[in-house]
Parts: sequence; structure tokens; C-alpha cells
Amino acid sequence: MRTGRLIGSGRSADVFEVEGERGWVVRRDRDGCGDASAEAAVMEYVRGHGYPAPAVRAASRTEMVMERLSGPTMLAAFETGEIGAREGGVLAGLLRALHAVPGRGSGDAGVRVLHLDLHPHNVMLTPDGPKVIDWSNAEDGPPGLDWGMSAVILAQVAVGGEVYAELARETLVAMLDGNAALVTEEGLAEARVRRAANPTMSAHEVQLLGDAEELIRALLH
Repeated sequence: MRTGRLIGSGRSADVFEVEGERGWVVRRDRDGCGDASAEAAVMEYVRGHGYPAPAVRAASRTEMVMERLSGPTMLAAFETGEIGAREGGVLAGLLRALHAVPGRGSGDAGVRVLHLDLHPHNVMLTPDGPKVIDWSNAEDGPPGLDWGMSAVILAQVAVGGEVYAELARETLVAMLDGNAALVTEEGLAEARVRRAANPTMSAHEVQLLGDAEELIRALLH
């Protein structure tokens, strides 16, 4: 299989066209730290339960041949005014739908598939509806951790005072509306620990975690 032009780049991977095949792309890891085959297995598992993740045709440890999606990310749609921040409730719906998928190989009803990086940049608004991308952090566990991670990610941006701060706050409010009980103490605490240990975060971003947690708690009560 021959790859065509580069069509996108992220923190650790590049995405290329598949030469001669319009409906597929190759995502190739640059740093060799991930496991695309494990990520693909999660994506196919949740798709098998009706969840909106891209289809995967083949995968190795460093590459994945996956469905080419059309449409903007939710973040890009916010930027252009195509949707408003109140549409952040879409995130809540996607979390609820994901946590209806049983955990893999576990008989524990409290264990579900978790995305652990679900935020507006990882949701694409396709003609067929929203689809969730970037499953590299996915694992099985308690849903409260997933809610906590999404809340902390948004809250960090909201308290950071940068260009997306108000948008992130409004999106967080919309996501938590009616779902406060799903953000557990244990999940929020673990989410903060994991974010602090994330090697891609700057020292400034880590410093924002305390204020981010305060914002979340204020919105939950």
C-alpha cells in the first residue's frame, strides 16, 4: 500500500492519504511510543456495539489504516460559529453512550470502556453525525474517571485565560448540565493525578489543575 500526501499532523502522529483510495487514510506514529493495533482493537470493539468511532481496516504497532472522515472537529465548528458552546452537551451524550458499552472481558457491571481524552478536538462532526477519534488513551474502568478527565481538560482551558477560555467554560457547563452525579470524587481525583503526570503538559498547565478542580466543584454544586 502506497501513501499519498500528508493531510494532517498531531502531537505524535501524521495522517496520509492512501494512494488510489479516497475513503481511507494511514495514521503513522512518529515517536514509536504508542500501539496502534491496541487502539484499533478498542475502536472496532466499540463500533461493534454501535458507537460512532471510525472504521479500521488494518493496523500494526505504529500504523493504522482507518476510515477517512469528512467534516470539522467540534472545536473548529465552535471557532467558525457553526455551532455554539451549548452544543457541548454533545460531549455528555457521547460519554453516556460510550459507558453503555460493556467492558472488555470483565463481568463487573461497573467497568466500562473509557476514552479518557474526550474533548471538542477529538470529536468530528461528519455528515453522519459526531464521531470520536484518538483512542490512544482508552482503557476499561469506572465511568466516573472518564467524566472527570473530560471535565478537567475543559476546566484547565477555562481557567487558563487564553483565547478559548470562555468557550471551554461554556462547553464544560453544558457537558455537566444534568450529569453532575456522574462526576465522582474518585474519578475527579484520579483525573487530576493523571493530568499532572501527562508528559505533554507544560509546567504552567500543571499549575492550573488546582483552579480547574475548583471550577468543576463550583459547577457541580
